[in-house]
Amino acid sequence: MGLLKENNKLFIFSYLIFFTVLFPPLVVGDCTCEADDEGHDKVKATSYKLAALLSILIASAIGACIPFIGKLIPTLSPERDVFFIVKAFAAGVILSTGFIHVLPDAFENLTSPCLKEHPWGDFPFTGFVAMCTAMGTLMVETYATSYFQTHHSTGDQVESNDVESGHEGHVHLHTHATHGHAHGPVLSSSGASELLRHRVISQVLELGIIIHSVIIGISLGASESPETIKPLIAALTFHQFFEGMGLGSCVIQANFKKISVATMVLFFALTTPIGIGIGIGITNVYDDNSPTALIVEGILNAASAGILIYMALVDLLAADFMSSRMYNSGWLRLSSNLSLLCGAGFMSLIAKWA
Repeated sequence: MGLLKENNKLFIFSYLIFFTVLFPPLVVGDCTCEADDEGHDKVKATSYKLAALLSILIASAIGACIPFIGKLIPTLSPERDVFFIVKAFAAGVILSTGFIHVLPDAFENLTSPCLKEHPWGDFPFTGFVAMCTAMGTLMVETYATSYFQTHHSTGDQVESNDVESGHEGHVHLHTHATHGHAHGPVLSSSGASELLRHRVISQVLELGIIIHSVIIGISLGASESPETIKPLIAALTFHQFFEGMGLGSCVIQANFKKISVATMVLFFALTTPIGIGIGIGITNVYDDNSPTALIVEGILNAASAGILIYMALVDLLAADFMSSRMYNSGWLRLSSNLSLLCGAGFMSLIAKWA
């Protein structure tokens, strides 16, 4: 119980961090880079925005729920090879999101001619922020896992005494190391550590995804050009659908309570539509070429890219692709690598329109 309570605190804390960066700069800067008003049609653009809001909301929810629906099908359970392959696809999607969708936006923001040459032209801030965020993610995972593992191990004796008194429980746990089942009265030290690792991964991953999602939602909502918005509807719908699959594949292994799972799925599904709503509301005062907007969006995009790239390479790909299960199955190696390439390829292709 102590592990669950402490993990819930971490769950809440993760979203408090997000809310501190949710609201974008609403002021119009003094920059001479003026917005292009050609082709603007406010009424038509608004109808497209509402269509985008609805389609993205539905696609995000469906994408995030697919892994949980698959859990009801024995063939798609986490112990089977099919789930392993689907997870590789999801990792490719997340990796492509970081490298192809988010990081280039950050570079574009922080190298804009609308920013002062000093200091923004003197130092590669985008790469620096992404690097620091990746290292910060590593530190958060390390210290969080160490902290909870230490507290769990000190409570093992107490839990064992409770079991001897007749309060036996039952645990059904899936782990990366064995991909099997562990039945018993309490979680083993390694099992609890692995479960916690999945929980930290899923929460930090969602934080990285939603920061980017709300930014692209605001950008779409603030646009008044139907020609700009129209191709983005389909592109962002697929974008959020695949991202939802990636997030859901991680959350399902974290074995959260149903209310926590519902909260995470709902939060992900609502972020881009909320961003669109904010963008619609601030259309008349928001200037995406203002120095303040460029700096804030650039830093947040760089931070999001650092999180997503680290999570995809270290927590998702390295953990699975370096496992004995992968080494011992040639078919699984081939299928997983092809799935990874497909996930990264499809998400990269979407960047042509989004």
